[in-house]
Amino acid sequence: MKVGVFTVLFGQWPLEKALDYIAEAGAEAVEIGTGNYPGGAHCNPKALLASAAKRKKFMKAIENRGLTLSALSCHGNPLHPSSRIAAAHHKTQRDTILLAEKLGIDRVVTFSGCPGDSERAKHPNWVTCPWPDDFSEIIKWQWEKKVIPYWKAEGKFAKTHKVRLCFEMHPGFVVYNTETMLRLREACGENIGANFDPSHLFWQGMDPIVSIRALGDAIFHFHAKDSKVYESSSLLNGVLDTKHYGDEINRSWIFRTVGYGHGQDVWKDIISTLRMVGYDDVLSIEHEDSLMSVEEGFRKAVAFLKEVLIAEETGEMWWA
Repeated sequence: MKVGVFTVLFGQWPLEKALDYIAEAGAEAVEIGTGNYPGGAHCNPKALLASAAKRKKFMKAIENRGLTLSALSCHGNPLHPSSRIAAAHHKTQRDTILLAEKLGIDRVVTFSGCPGDSERAKHPNWVTCPWPDDFSEIIKWQWEKKVIPYWKAEGKFAKTHKVRLCFEMHPGFVVYNTETMLRLREACGENIGANFDPSHLFWQGMDPIVSIRALGDAIFHFHAKDSKVYESSSLLNGVLDTKHYGDEINRSWIFRTVGYGHGQDVWKDIISTLRMVGYDDVLSIEHEDSLMSVEEGFRKAVAFLKEVLIAEETGEMWWA
């Protein structure tokens, strides 16, 4: 496996400076944002689509530093009830798919999105319980009228351009757990799969190992990110926490750099199970730890993952 990084955390730096820093820290791959929620500081799809010379320069900047490009990412909500937002996110997504094809990259990472509760809605409506019956009706309408029709068409478009769509299972969107990921894949095609980020599963009370086994070859890409649940708050208020991420001391959970939510044994088990189901690819660090700077969180994640990979590989091969 390779240790990589989602370069959005270095969005304040020019691409070349970010790549130098990433390579020097010992990472081997990069995942680059193209717009929507992550922003596109390091990649302008419109400009790159228009110029073969710019595409060549873009890839050369990555490859000359001994790095590989694991995926392009355009996390957005093309199902947003605001037609303006939905259209903008859809356009970025389409451009990202087309660019991935031209760059020879077969993975685009995104969100499943979330519609509103009707054609008249102004904001997304993420339903978390079946009753009163209004909520069950909303879920049925969302999936039948919005989610499945849209992603069937997008899955077909992506497949035509030799691209796999990698959905991050993220609360707030219709695909947020193993069941909803598999439901979308079954309805919309096998080139739709998961960008597996265990941090979102940990805080929901799920076991990433069980999820990995269930998803199997539907795991297309992986985000290395951790989360920590604080029982002093979660036992009192549960884990559906709307307090600001910066209010760490009062939240039921927060995102952490890998190793600061769960230790080596858990991460070794995650990596071993990924290998069992056929994923032996990039572990792309996504840094959202509000208690660490960008540089500190990134370097600690690289060191931790490399240590875990060495320990896991050594343990795996003790009989050789």
